[in-house]
Amino acid sequence: MTALTILLVLVLLLVVFGLLFRLQIFTSIFSGTFTRDIGMSNSVNAILMLVFLVGGGAWFAYSFVENFNKMNPPIASVHGHKMETMFWTTMAVIGVAFVITQILLFWYSYKYQHKEGRRAYFFAHNNTIEVVWTIIPAIVMASLIFAGWKAWTRITGPAPKNSVVVEVMGKQFNWLVRYPGRDMKLGVINYRMIDAVNEWGFDLSDKAAQDDFTTNEIHVPKGVPVLIKIRSRDVLHAVYMPHFRVQMYAVPGMPTRFWFTPTTTTDEMRAKLGNPKFNYELACNQLCGGSHFAMKATVIVDEPDDYQNWYASQQSFTQKNPDVLAAFKQKAKSVPAPVAATPEVEAAPMPLAASN
Repeated sequence: MTALTILLVLVLLLVVFGLLFRLQIFTSIFSGTFTRDIGMSNSVNAILMLVFLVGGGAWFAYSFVENFNKMNPPIASVHGHKMETMFWTTMAVIGVAFVITQILLFWYSYKYQHKEGRRAYFFAHNNTIEVVWTIIPAIVMASLIFAGWKAWTRITGPAPKNSVVVEVMGKQFNWLVRYPGRDMKLGVINYRMIDAVNEWGFDLSDKAAQDDFTTNEIHVPKGVPVLIKIRSRDVLHAVYMPHFRVQMYAVPGMPTRFWFTPTTTTDEMRAKLGNPKFNYELACNQLCGGSHFAMKATVIVDEPDDYQNWYASQQSFTQKNPDVLAAFKQKAKSVPAPVAATPEVEAAPMPLAASN
């Protein structure tokens, strides 16, 4: 206990001496008698600012050129070219502003380094400058936002009538895919009916659901609009197909949609890239849990005739799982039919008792 007390006293004495030393410096500064030798470190740091500007800029340019193809895969959809133009227009505007501000930042740090006798110029206010650097960015940003809004409302709005409809549902940790059957209508699904076999929760009381079929991969025809209906069964996922420039969140309890038109088949893209193993991919780009890396699905773009042949060869969910349909029918039979209400009959008056 004595040792701890002595240690605390020493610490307090050091704090007091430090405060007294600082007080002496402040007094000297206010009286004008305080001077501090800057030394060489200031000039060295100023030169290093320019070195970092040149070296960092060169490394950035090299990295950008070297990885351009990785971050900018070939476009395989009609709207993708519009998205690409908008993206690089935005990047150009931001890039020019970034380069100019960074050059000025590091050049000013070098040019206006501390020198004895130099005093900073106090610039109070300039209405013209304020107006210019407010209005110009506002006009540029409004133009970019308006162009983006037009494109976004188109690709998330009503799809063309001849669109192929595909519904995908994200769950930890894979994608479920279903197509409408011969009636071309997606049936009703009910989350209460989800089990190990009926992962979608098909409500077989809806006839439209009885011919829907599920697949492990997505097939779409080239040159035909494709409407992707999107759901999530648990947490936030995202439908991300970079070659088609498709990105849309899969939100629990809130179905979303996105339509696009493929322009390049899988075989054509393989030939273009010189990679016979290439496949388009649907990936989740939202961190959705421990096995997020497994959230992938293969997307195959077929020629229209090949797509029709593939579509015709698919079996519905009920054909693949006849026991599920049989169990549903059995359950439906066991439920008693509602009894029709009989019309009310007016009761006859009771006969009067015979008098003796």
